[in-house]
Amino acid sequence: MNASPKHPYKEQPDKAFWKKTVSDQYPLDIKGWYSKKFPIANQLIAASGSCFAQHIGNQLKDQGFNFMDVEPAPPFLDKASHLDFGYGMYSARYGNVYSSRQLLQLFQRAFGEFVPEENAWPKEGGYVDPFRPTIEPTPFVSIEELTVHRDYHLQCVRKLFQEAQVFIFTLGLTEVWVSTQDGSVYPIAPGVSGGVYDPNKYQLVNLSYEDVVEDMTNFLKMVRRVNKKMRFILTVSPVPLMATATDEQVVVATMYSKSVLRAAAGFLEKQYRFVDYFPSYEIISSPVMRGQFYNPDMRTVSGYGVDYVMKQFFKEHQKKQKPKNLDVNKAKQADTRDEDDVRCDEELLAVFGD
Repeated sequence: MNASPKHPYKEQPDKAFWKKTVSDQYPLDIKGWYSKKFPIANQLIAASGSCFAQHIGNQLKDQGFNFMDVEPAPPFLDKASHLDFGYGMYSARYGNVYSSRQLLQLFQRAFGEFVPEENAWPKEGGYVDPFRPTIEPTPFVSIEELTVHRDYHLQCVRKLFQEAQVFIFTLGLTEVWVSTQDGSVYPIAPGVSGGVYDPNKYQLVNLSYEDVVEDMTNFLKMVRRVNKKMRFILTVSPVPLMATATDEQVVVATMYSKSVLRAAAGFLEKQYRFVDYFPSYEIISSPVMRGQFYNPDMRTVSGYGVDYVMKQFFKEHQKKQKPKNLDVNKAKQADTRDEDDVRCDEELLAVFGD
C-alpha cells in the first residue's frame, strides 16, 4: 500500500489545527498562545502605550522584573496621588501613548528632531501640555511652569531610550487628531481636556496599515540609532474604542482600528529579528473566549482577564529568582486589578455619549 501523499499540513503541530486546539478544549485550557522570540528576564524593561499597557507594566513590577521608572514621583507626593499626577503609569510620565504617530513624535521631541509650533493649550485660566493634557489634576499656572515640567520630562524620555534594553509598546488607536500647521499628533482631541477645537487648525486622521508600518519602522530605526541593542515587544490593546470621530458605527470603527494595528504589528515582528509580538488582543477578544474577560460594559478588561493574559506571558518570560521581599498581599492584589487602577484619557469621551 502506498503511503499517504505529503502536503504542507502533514507535519504541522496540534496547535496549527482548530479542532485540536479549540473545538476539543475548554477555553481556559487552550495552549500555545505565545512563544518568546528572545529572553527579557535580566533586561532593563520600559513600557508605553494605550491604557491596557498600564496593566502590563504593573504585572512586570509585581513579578520582580527590572521595570524602569526614569521619572518617579517626588518623595513629598502622597502615594495615593501618584496616578493623579501621572506617576507610576509607565516608565516615564508621558501618559497614554495611543498611536504609532504619537510614539514616533515622542521620540522626535525628546531628541530635538521635532519642535511643535503649539506647545500649550489654555484651560480654566491656566495651561496644559497638548501632548499630555491630563498629566496634572489642575492646569499649570503659566506657560513657563509648563515648559520646565516638559523639558525635564523629555530629558527623562531621552534617558529611557538610551538605557532601556527592552521596550514594550501597546498599540491602541488609529484615529488621531493632527495639527494642520505642522502635523503634531495629540492623545485626545483639542477641546476635550484643554485647548479650543478649530476645524481649520485640527483634523482627524484615521491611520492606515501603511501609515502605522511607516511610523513604527521609523521609530525602530531611530531608537536603534541611539541604542543599538534595544529590542521590542509589540502588543495590540483589546480595549474597544470609547468613541469614534468617523462616520462608522463604533464597533465597526473598532474592528478597522484593531485589524490595522494587528496586521502592522505582525508585519514588523516578521520583518525584524529584534521585534516580538505578544497576542494580548487575541487572548482577550477572540470569540473562543466567549467575552468572559470583559466587564459588563463589554469594553474594559477585568482584573481576571488581565491576570490570565499575563500568565500566558510569564509562562515564557520567567524570572530565575523570585523578587526579594515579595509582599504576599501585594501579589494577591495584583491578580484582582481592574480598570480602576489605570488612567485613560479616552474615558473623557464617555461624557459626550450620555
